[in-house]
Order: sequence, then C-alpha cells, then structure tokens
Amino acid sequence: MTGGLLVVGDVVTDVVARHGTALVHGTDTKAGIRTLPGGAGANVACWAVRSGCPEVRLLARVGADSAAWHRDRLRRAGVRDLLAVDDGAPTATVVALVDSAAERTFLTDSGAALRLAPEDWSPSMLDGIGRLHLSGYLLFAARSRATALLALREAGRRNIPVSVDPASTGFLAELGVDRFLELVGEVDLLLPNADEARLLTGLPGAADAAAELSLLAGRVVVTLGRDGALLAAGGMVTGRVPAEPVRDPVDSTGAGDAFTGGFLAGLLAGEDPATAAVAGCLAGARAVMAVGGRPPLPRDGSGRAPGGGPSGAHG
Repeated sequence: MTGGLLVVGDVVTDVVARHGTALVHGTDTKAGIRTLPGGAGANVACWAVRSGCPEVRLLARVGADSAAWHRDRLRRAGVRDLLAVDDGAPTATVVALVDSAAERTFLTDSGAALRLAPEDWSPSMLDGIGRLHLSGYLLFAARSRATALLALREAGRRNIPVSVDPASTGFLAELGVDRFLELVGEVDLLLPNADEARLLTGLPGAADAAAELSLLAGRVVVTLGRDGALLAAGGMVTGRVPAEPVRDPVDSTGAGDAFTGGFLAGLLAGEDPATAAVAGCLAGARAVMAVGGRPPLPRDGSGRAPGGGPSGAHG
C-alpha cells in the first residue's frame, strides 16, 4: 500500500496527574502534574510518524487559546497539521488521573474538538493519501459527525481504505451501539479495545467479540493492553500478537493510540496485519514508559504550555 495517512480527529490539552496513593475525598492528595499535548487523533498521527510513516496529516479543531502551542508540537513531531482555529470555544481538555498501577481515569471537556465543521473539510486533504483514519470521538456530536462522514464518503469514492477507533465506552453507550455500528458500516478496519469490543457486541469474551465485529467491518484488531492484540476477519480470529514486555509502566494514557499509529504505519509500509500489529505493540510499550499520550519530543527549551506556564512537572 502506498500513500500517506490522513487522520481526522481531535487535539486535546492533557492535564496528567499521577498519584501514588489512593485519592482522598475532600482534602489533598500528592501528585505529579504535567500539562501536555494529547488527543486520540493527534496521538495516532504522532505515533504513526514515529513508527516510520513519511507523510501524516491531521485535521482537527482547536481553540485560539492554545492553537500556536499545539501546532508547534505537531510540527515538531513531524505531523502536517490542518488545524481549524475556533474563536468561540477553548481547545478540548482532559484531566487524566493516573494511579500507581499506571491505570487512568479521564475527566473530559470536549471544547472545540467536537465543533469540527464541514467547512473545515476539503476533499483535497485526501490527495496522495493511502489511508484515512477517523477518531471515533467525532461521531459523538452532530457537527463533528457530519464532518467525519464527509471524509468517509470521499474516501469511499476514491477507494481509500478507512479505519475507525471507537474511542470510549462511555461515549459509545451514550450514542448507542446500533447507531455507532450503522455509522461505521463501510470501514475496512475497526480498532476497539477489549471493553469497547465487548460493549459493541454484548459478548463477554474479547476473542468472540473480535470475530463477531469482523462480520461488520473488513478487519478488526482488538487491543488487550498487557495481553497484546487479537486480529479477526471474516467472522474468525486470524491472529494473536503478544505485547512487548514493560518492566515499569509509568502512564497508560495514549497506549491504544500508539498501537494504532504503529499498526497503520506498518500497513502503509506494505506489512501484513500480524507484522503491523507487532509494530503497534512496540509503540504501545514505548507509550506506557513515558508520561502522556505522545512520543517524547527532543528538549530544546522552547516549549511552554497553554497559558504561559512551563510544560514540565508542577504541583
């Protein structure tokens, strides 16, 4: 497969709070806190570049409050940004509470992300592109959903394969499983995690859920965290890839996005799905060894978080 990757998704300002002890209601809990660039779509794009994809573009909407900061971070990561700037809403913000086991809980303010509008889209964004990837978050609001479907239809017209990450069990339940499956019925690749796969099928086992979903999409890859990934097609599991071992995980934020970026980069390089999944697992392992959802950028002393504060630890 030739051509680059276009990601239509989200850019988020992540506030990552790592706490070594249980949260104590009504008082202080010590934590290490960092403000970092994130967002499922943006994370996928950055990890695809890190995994060797030579041309990666990202369409997303950000607030004017931090557009320059996010654009700088994407460009330094090697992503060609197609950011739309919103003067009426701030950039989406996620507070990620990360416990001592590196597991995370999210508090989400969608901000400008779900205001991605049809006028932000242009069919020319697909010129020279070999795959379109949609962040499932866009399907959870009418305006961004309309934009995502425009991209999906144009990709179909050009015979460009499309992948979708379902994004969130909470938002999936709110939208409705049947509605989500109707929206993604024409994609060739679905990339849920195990919880999302179980929710989408009502089946308790990840393998059975993967096989069932592969009757709806051309291919399915279900990520299993420390247990690797399952590949399915045509109603049956076609492969299992073990996770890369990680001795001391730090933060699982963005690990699934990293897998997706590595996997899609592998497919675009012509690798078979099992080999591409190995690359995805390697990217996922690298992600959990660092704070935040993106590959680390070289330190050059110039990075400042939105609002003018330093992007390093505080609190």
